[in-house]
Amino acid sequence: MKKIKNLNLPEHIAIIMDGNGRWAKRRALPRSAGHKEGSRRLVNLTLFSNEIGLKYLTVYAFSTENWARPKDEVDYLMRLPLEFLNEYKDRLYNENIRLQVIGDKSKLPQELQEKILEVEDKTSDRTGLTFVIALNYGSKIEILEAAKQLSKDVLANKVDIETVELADFDQYLFTKGIPAVDLLIRTSNELRISNFLLWQIAYSELYFTKVLWPDFNEKQFVKAIKAYNKRNRRFGKVGV
Repeated sequence: MKKIKNLNLPEHIAIIMDGNGRWAKRRALPRSAGHKEGSRRLVNLTLFSNEIGLKYLTVYAFSTENWARPKDEVDYLMRLPLEFLNEYKDRLYNENIRLQVIGDKSKLPQELQEKILEVEDKTSDRTGLTFVIALNYGSKIEILEAAKQLSKDVLANKVDIETVELADFDQYLFTKGIPAVDLLIRTSNELRISNFLLWQIAYSELYFTKVLWPDFNEKQFVKAIKAYNKRNRRFGKVGV
């Protein structure tokens, strides 16, 4: 395992990978080229995260709002994770990385749904990094659906509403079993959360950078973790 001197790792880092389109535009390339380069960057940082001993890495790959993008771009963004999983499923397994996909997978192309199940099952016993990809994910919908399911369980007398605590509600979220986010990173100089892990980042440290996602390399990643190390963490985690 690669060690970085004087660096205390967070347990869980989440990333809003922003700037693929702008990266491509600056190079007079189609947006798909930016997404492809962003995918390569994701591979490198996932492997690096595992090498340094990070336990959880969650990335925002496709939001519920992304369906409103031009059809050709959406079609490409649906093909990209399929290509990613086909190409790297064995690498993930051999590097001891577990894959988990969160979001409403029912609306994804059938072939992609099947590939996700295959790779999640293949890597389910891996004990290194848990690599979480948020696909067709929206935090408000996640929280709403969790509240609905909890309500159903209360009405069915499966749960006593008077005993429900924060940790109990965690179990109804897509991220069940995954610890709260310690550090949230967003690239490309956008200063917003964009409906990503709203419940899970309640006590996260936030790190924003001007660097576009395809240029966000290992050095930039370590820089973000070093900034996290300098923060005064006054609050503990809530829930899992």
